Amino acid sequence: DVYKRQPEPGPASASPRHQSAGRAAHIIRATSEEARFVMDSRLKTYIVEDNLTIRENLIGTLEELARTVVVGFAETEDHAVEWLRTHAGEWNLAVVDLFLKQGSGLGVLQACTERRPEQKVVVLSNYATPDIRRRCAQFGVDAVFDKSNEIDALVDFCLRAVALQPPGPG
Repeated sequence: DVYKRQPEPGPASASPRHQSAGRAAHIIRATSEEARFVMDSRLKTYIVEDNLTIRENLIGTLEELARTVVVGFAETEDHAVEWLRTHAGEWNLAVVDLFLKQGSGLGVLQACTERRPEQKVVVLSNYATPDIRRRCAQFGVDAVFDKSNEIDALVDFCLRAVALQPPGPG
């Protein structure tokens, strides 16, 4: 839930300390328009990762540090390709691992070549070699990150993408 602080008028005779405490303690629910703005200012992210532990840690990290909200995930190429095609306007960022339970992240990348210009696709892999980076670039991938040592760079990428998003409706 989204909340905002609202000053609460205190009695004229109340001390400044009492008035301050009253203001800090008074919290009201945000309007639906304000809640929509907060959601619109986060990257709607789709995760393609078959390892449960890595996926859960990645989701936690991105939602906490990178102003993202995860809208779904897939463990296989077929599931990812189907979701991305049927929800074409519902995501801003896809984070794709290359090695999956079924199929390959390369097939997911190929399916994303028809995405809108504002939609970003990144690869997060343990195999971010120069050859893999070149191969991903051929599919129009926006960036490639190594799982072992480039998570901070992924977070920075997400924060830059959020800052460059066009304003939401409203």
